[in-house]
Amino acid sequence: MIYVIDHNDSFTHNVVHQLSLFDNVKCTNYDDINTQFLKNASTIVLSPGPGSPKNYPTTSEIYYKFKGKKRILGICLGFQQILFCEGAKIVQQKQIYHGFQSEIKVVSKSSIFKYKNKLMVGRYHSLKLKEPFYSQNFDITMRCAISGSAMAVENNIDKIYGFQFHPESFLTINGNLLIKKILSA
Repeated sequence: MIYVIDHNDSFTHNVVHQLSLFDNVKCTNYDDINTQFLKNASTIVLSPGPGSPKNYPTTSEIYYKFKGKKRILGICLGFQQILFCEGAKIVQQKQIYHGFQSEIKVVSKSSIFKYKNKLMVGRYHSLKLKEPFYSQNFDITMRCAISGSAMAVENNIDKIYGFQFHPESFLTINGNLLIKKILSA
């Protein structure tokens, strides 16, 4: 079972729909966490949402509690939440990407995705990871082909994955394949 923690985002139900192609999905709001769903889930998904990761302390607590115990996937705000919990700074970026398609490339040989592969993805964010960023077992595995901004992280030891982009967006080509690879990693 996949448990999606909704951060009040209009994209969350699109994420739920996409994930339901692969497993049974439960979803509740971040301020109404279901402990039974957390216990039974094989994967916890931190949804997109407004604001900054620091605005979601309950989600941080869940991350710390289940890191290394369950697969965790973060999308957009969820990606930022993972990095924030790992000590990263999340900052405003110069250009806002809302409904923007951009090319990204796989930049790490340790990725579950094919090294040097290029993808077209949908972006909806105004915050980004401030670099440099270092955290044990984490690799930045995808970057924007133009700006070099971090677009994905992987921790294959603890089964933690994050996308700054939206795999469920119609602007993301082969988004289902991206999710399938994460869920089978």
